[in-house]
Amino acid sequence: MKERIIIADDDHAIVDGCNQVLSKLGYEVTCAYSGLEALEFLEKYEYDLVLLDLKLPDINGLDLLRELRKRDSVVPVVMITAYGTIQNAVEAMRLGADDFLPKPFEPDELRLVVRRSLRARRLAKENLYLKEELRKKEGSVEVIGTSRALSSLLKQVERVAPLDTTVLITGESGTGKGLIARKIHQLSRRSGFPFVSVDCSTLVPSLFESELFGHVKGAFTGATTHKIGKFEMADGGTLFLDEIANINLELQAKLLKAVEEKEISRVGSQRITKVDVRIVAATNRDLQKAVSKGEFREDLYFRLNVVALTTPPLRERKEDIPLLVEHFLKRFAFNHGRKLLKVAPEVLARLKEYEWPGNVRELENAVERLAIFAQDDVITLEDLAMARVPQAGPAPRLHYSGKLPLEEVEKAHILGVLKDTNGNRTEAAKILGIDRKTLRLKLQKWGIHEL
Repeated sequence: MKERIIIADDDHAIVDGCNQVLSKLGYEVTCAYSGLEALEFLEKYEYDLVLLDLKLPDINGLDLLRELRKRDSVVPVVMITAYGTIQNAVEAMRLGADDFLPKPFEPDELRLVVRRSLRARRLAKENLYLKEELRKKEGSVEVIGTSRALSSLLKQVERVAPLDTTVLITGESGTGKGLIARKIHQLSRRSGFPFVSVDCSTLVPSLFESELFGHVKGAFTGATTHKIGKFEMADGGTLFLDEIANINLELQAKLLKAVEEKEISRVGSQRITKVDVRIVAATNRDLQKAVSKGEFREDLYFRLNVVALTTPPLRERKEDIPLLVEHFLKRFAFNHGRKLLKVAPEVLARLKEYEWPGNVRELENAVERLAIFAQDDVITLEDLAMARVPQAGPAPRLHYSGKLPLEEVEKAHILGVLKDTNGNRTEAAKILGIDRKTLRLKLQKWGIHEL
């Protein structure tokens, strides 16, 4: 589609000359010889660029610019005038002009200004599109599965989402706690406002307060500028505190105050800032046990645990595995420009037999490896072995006698994977479907430092 340009100037020679130059470049040009005529065109049609004379016989060019900006704040405007003083240029730019072209000008000057202005227009439109697409992508939350366990959870989500109630989501690593938090936000009245996520397990304790509440310049060594914290970023929306059990008692007290009073102070400042956020927290630990051990404040626990949701482990929703596999394969094909693969029934059967201690995250990583190593359009048992995807069967670490606590089963499995990878923690974390830091923390918890 041709880009449309309107020229508003009472000098017929200027208008006709611009029309000839720009038409040869392939633009669709509209000629207006007065301010009123230009306004009539601008009311009826959308233009990609306006060339506007500062001195018109019926309307002052600056007045016309003001009127135009009331109607369209985006379309680029280039002011043309033989009365090009610095004051006129400054006033025109202040009112929203994008460029200034003094008479007389050469055709090459006109071409340069027009191309520059239209390029800026195209970039602005592309940025708006990309932002909208990103907003849609971020706002769209797809929870895959039809199992009874997942359906029950989603019903609870639908009931609690419209309220402003604080929610605590518990569940094993890799079960989609963050996804459920986003779903709550999406279905809430706050969905048009930010969803801000904070991974409490990755924050340095000394900087955690600054991350949540922000800081002022000079508040501490390295604070060279003012910083807005996550609470302020999430104002009006939802603040998701993932792995909440990882913050220390001192910070828990400050967090409790912020949650209860809905106000914060930046580090280094006494100024109170009101914030309106909904808190959704998540953890893979038993907070009640942490409270009994004195590791977590009881008052904060009760403040967060107004509504408790639990994400089911994958072993309790194995009927969702085929849908999840299909979803991950589609995403892999789209992201990498690859052909969509199918899965042999016997492979799906093997995948459903396995217990998936790393849950959905482990399954996702396994499917990606299968897509990479697949030798044909259909993933086979041979590909399963090639990709080193864990599966139920003869592997001794997957068979446990007696009734062992889940943590012991998890520990045995993780140590088995580490043994298979010759102690390579990065590779083991990929197989397990967890990040390297989570693996390190688990090993530290069990007092294992070297293998």
